Amino acid sequence: MSEAVYICLCNGLTDRVVGQAVEGGAARPGEVYAACQCKAQCGSCVRLILGIIKDLASGQPAVQR
Repeated sequence: MSEAVYICLCNGLTDRVVGQAVEGGAARPGEVYAACQCKAQCGSCVRLILGIIKDLASGQPAVQR
Protein backbone atom coordinates (compact mmCIF):
# COMPACT_ATOMS: atom_id res chain seq x y z
CA MET A 1 0.00 0.00 0.00
CA SER A 2 1.45 3.35 -1.01
CA GLU A 3 1.54 6.53 1.02
CA ALA A 4 -1.40 8.91 0.77
CA VAL A 5 -0.70 12.11 -1.15
CA TYR A 6 -2.22 15.39 -0.05
CA ILE A 7 -4.39 16.85 -2.78
CA CYS A 8 -5.83 19.77 -0.79
CA LEU A 9 -3.60 21.26 1.88
CA CYS A 10 -6.21 23.79 3.01
CA ASN A 11 -8.65 21.03 3.97
CA GLY A 12 -6.18 18.18 4.54
CA LEU A 13 -7.70 16.00 1.79
CA THR A 14 -5.64 13.11 0.48
CA ASP A 15 -5.90 11.28 -2.84
CA ARG A 16 -7.56 8.40 -1.01
CA VAL A 17 -10.23 10.58 0.58
CA VAL A 18 -10.97 12.31 -2.73
CA GLY A 19 -11.10 8.94 -4.49
CA GLN A 20 -13.53 7.58 -1.92
CA ALA A 21 -15.77 10.62 -2.38
CA VAL A 22 -15.74 10.12 -6.15
CA GLU A 23 -16.44 6.40 -5.82
CA GLY A 24 -19.30 7.38 -3.51
CA GLY A 25 -20.92 9.41 -6.27
CA ALA A 26 -19.24 12.83 -6.26
CA ALA A 27 -18.86 13.91 -9.89
CA ARG A 28 -17.77 17.53 -9.48
CA PRO A 29 -15.23 19.24 -7.20
CA GLY A 30 -18.02 20.90 -5.20
CA GLU A 31 -19.55 17.51 -4.57
CA VAL A 32 -16.18 16.16 -3.42
CA TYR A 33 -15.85 19.01 -0.92
CA ALA A 34 -19.40 18.44 0.30
CA ALA A 35 -18.79 14.71 0.70
CA CYS A 36 -15.68 15.55 2.73
CA GLN A 37 -17.63 18.09 4.80
CA CYS A 38 -15.52 21.06 3.73
CA LYS A 39 -15.45 23.89 1.19
CA ALA A 40 -12.97 25.06 -1.42
CA GLN A 41 -10.62 27.63 0.02
CA CYS A 42 -7.72 28.65 -2.24
CA GLY A 43 -8.86 26.52 -5.20
CA SER A 44 -5.43 25.22 -6.19
CA CYS A 45 -6.57 21.61 -5.74
CA VAL A 46 -9.50 21.80 -8.17
CA ARG A 47 -7.40 20.61 -11.14
CA LEU A 48 -6.14 17.61 -9.20
CA ILE A 49 -9.65 16.73 -8.05
CA LEU A 50 -10.91 17.00 -11.64
CA GLY A 51 -8.09 14.67 -12.71
CA ILE A 52 -9.09 12.07 -10.13
CA ILE A 53 -12.74 12.34 -11.20
CA LYS A 54 -11.74 11.91 -14.86
CA ASP A 55 -9.42 8.96 -14.14
CA LEU A 56 -11.99 7.10 -12.09
CA ALA A 57 -14.73 7.77 -14.66
CA SER A 58 -12.52 6.26 -17.38
CA GLY A 59 -11.70 3.22 -15.26
CA GLN A 60 -8.10 4.18 -14.60
CA PRO A 61 -6.78 3.64 -11.09
CA ALA A 62 -6.39 7.17 -9.72
CA VAL A 63 -5.96 6.05 -6.13
CA GLN A 64 -3.47 3.47 -4.97
CA ARG A 65 -4.66 1.19 -2.20
